[in-house]
Amino acid sequence: KIKTIELEGKTVKLQIWDTAGQERFRTITSSYYRGAHGIIVVYDVTERESYENVKQWMHEIDRFASEGVHKLLVGNKSDLADERAVPYEEARSFAESNHLSFLETSAKDDKNVEQAFLTMAKQIKDVMGANSTAGEDGEGSTVKIGPGASIANTSGCCLY
Repeated sequence: KIKTIELEGKTVKLQIWDTAGQERFRTITSSYYRGAHGIIVVYDVTERESYENVKQWMHEIDRFASEGVHKLLVGNKSDLADERAVPYEEARSFAESNHLSFLETSAKDDKNVEQAFLTMAKQIKDVMGANSTAGEDGEGSTVKIGPGASIANTSGCCLY
């Protein structure tokens, strides 16, 4: 899926791959890590096992992603406070100790969902902007995303 957002006066296109975190996707997702500029790992705050799997996904990312890839840890279903199995502080502490950005979202309430993508896009844009070789006409460089794919005038991509 392509998501286009406005960020600091610039149009940024994100190519998003939703791998659903399932074991059957593990072999194909490793190939997408290589081309990613940013990776969003989402867990369910009401499912402890979902959170415990984050460590395995981070290991996969460290194995296959480019060095310096931006990583964002997102706890979803924050609206289900009575069913919470993963305390906010625990996840925040894990993220901090692993140098990850962190936030919680509620897809149901549309809370922080857009913010998750904006956070990732800004991190990518800041790095790419510093390394930009764009011409006077404002055209950006082409960013390769996934095996053999590319998108012109992008600021990066996220694996979600």
